[in-house]
Amino acid sequence: MALIIPEEYDSKLNIRETEKAIRITRDLFTQLLSDKFNLERASAPLFVKSGTGINDDLNGIERAVSFDILSMKNVEAQIVHSLAKWKRLALYNYGYKVGEGIYTNMNAIRRDENPDNLHSFYVDQWDWEKVISREDRNIDFLKKTVNNIVGLICDLKDKLNTLYPVLNKTIKREVTFITAQELEDLYPDKTPKEREEIFVKEHKTVFLMQIGDVLKSGEPHDGRAPDYDDWSLNGDILFYNEILDCAFEVSSMGIRVDEKALREQLAKSEHEDRLVLPFHKMILNNTLPLTIGGGIGQSRLCMLILEKAHIGEVHSSIWPDDMINKCKSSGINLL
Repeated sequence: MALIIPEEYDSKLNIRETEKAIRITRDLFTQLLSDKFNLERASAPLFVKSGTGINDDLNGIERAVSFDILSMKNVEAQIVHSLAKWKRLALYNYGYKVGEGIYTNMNAIRRDENPDNLHSFYVDQWDWEKVISREDRNIDFLKKTVNNIVGLICDLKDKLNTLYPVLNKTIKREVTFITAQELEDLYPDKTPKEREEIFVKEHKTVFLMQIGDVLKSGEPHDGRAPDYDDWSLNGDILFYNEILDCAFEVSSMGIRVDEKALREQLAKSEHEDRLVLPFHKMILNNTLPLTIGGGIGQSRLCMLILEKAHIGEVHSSIWPDDMINKCKSSGINLL
């Protein structure tokens, strides 16, 4: 998306108020999330070894930031893209049982990102993961989890609106669920992003399900790595952002692959070579627990809750000079 400059935008909180409100927002949501889903905080890596299959491949084309290590010969490390796979491994290594889980503060560098109001080279999110039973691997359990997360976000927004009366936007609690194929059927002549925009502007709070597999058009709605989410049991939580008048993704999440889904998705994506990697072998032999999890954007959530027009108003990064100048002249204070 191109840079959006809202007409007559005026940040409702100055920089110092914003920094304080960011801390409150993050602290409150962490507590709400951990209490609701029985999650414990876990320390998370900034980088992992290359060649282990643990790093998130995102859409499969993004280049990870990598570096060698002077004291470890022939070892290359990669800055994580997310902790989608690492969390599942941690649940196994730390001995978590069904109904228990972890959350982490994930920080990443996405060097191939195109910066705009919603995207930055720097990414921060709560990565969470929870052990589930095989009986929980179904759409109803996924929808229940989504409704709970949306409810927490709405509770958080209500709390911040009370603490800062100048904030007056609301978030719709009722979630509209739709699959990527159903969305394509509704708007076959639109691009995936155009479909999202139209549908979210009408329904306000949406969970777009089943992302990653090829649709009737011959193309997937969006790229999704084949070895963490089960493409039939995943999705994105999207809100209508009134400030920017656009669809606004806050979370990508889902029930993770079991041995059957992993084989099928690696075959479909022509990545069967990954079956020999240690992480993937642990799924195939049922060593790793069955899990559900996702990432919830910390800065994205702060943007939404604090009614900001640019992600650079809630975290510090680097931006193109022309973007800095346009934002400054429009009352958008980039940190």
